[in-house]
Amino acid sequence: MKAIFDNISFECSKIVTQSYSTSFSLATKMLSSSIRGDIYNIYGFVRCADEIVDAFHDYDKETLFNKFEEDLETSLIDKISLNPILNAFQHTYHKYQIPHHLVSSFMKSMRMDLNKSVYSTEAEFKEYIYGSADVVGLMCLRVFVKGDDDRYEALKDSAMALGSAFQKVNFLRDLKADYEHLNRSYFPNTNLLDLDETSKLRIVEEIKTDFKMAFDGIVQLPNEAKFGVYTAYKYYYKLLRKLQKTPSMEIKNTRIRVPNYQKFGLLAKSYVNYKLNLY
Repeated sequence: MKAIFDNISFECSKIVTQSYSTSFSLATKMLSSSIRGDIYNIYGFVRCADEIVDAFHDYDKETLFNKFEEDLETSLIDKISLNPILNAFQHTYHKYQIPHHLVSSFMKSMRMDLNKSVYSTEAEFKEYIYGSADVVGLMCLRVFVKGDDDRYEALKDSAMALGSAFQKVNFLRDLKADYEHLNRSYFPNTNLLDLDETSKLRIVEEIKTDFKMAFDGIVQLPNEAKFGVYTAYKYYYKLLRKLQKTPSMEIKNTRIRVPNYQKFGLLAKSYVNYKLNLY
């Protein structure tokens, strides 16, 4: 019975989400149960691709990535895969008619991480951000609006801005790990070995602009998605504020986190704001 295998596939994507990101998992739990599983399916897919290029250092990453990409394309054509993560993703892909160019752009950016380590121009940086983050926001948006093309077009700019904001916050937070362990430098025109307050604040202000555009779209999301996305927005904005207050030297030497007690405090405050329409 394929239904049993599908359910196992969905559960695998959920486990991947919960295991790799407590923050994203918490926000996803705030989504309506009618769409929650599909967001797990998207996250499971993008996380597995990202892990190949970021974590499997003792293996031939390019061979693994090529095989993963081949299996992905086959799953989208055949509407099934023996890889549970890809089987779950193809289900969501077809259910909400996710445009294939979004998937292709994501895989293109992931492939960049196999060999490219420095993004020296704004054009290179924007191309990478679009593929690694913006399109993930657009995939999720297809689910949030349940495939409604008109609502998707109206909200796509905000969804891309939110994806960009999340990714740039992660880049700023992970400067040390990206540079020391992966030999990567994403922000153009920024010397990470000599990051000063001026450069850091320039990046922070750029991210704030993304967040502002994103918020304008969050308030227009369907009720099934609004609270979950708002929760994620509040968490990442809190993280950005901590990064803004943290000296640049400290950012280079440690990974800034939001403690669990603050996460749950944010959740409670977000819920009150949401229910009372105060956001």
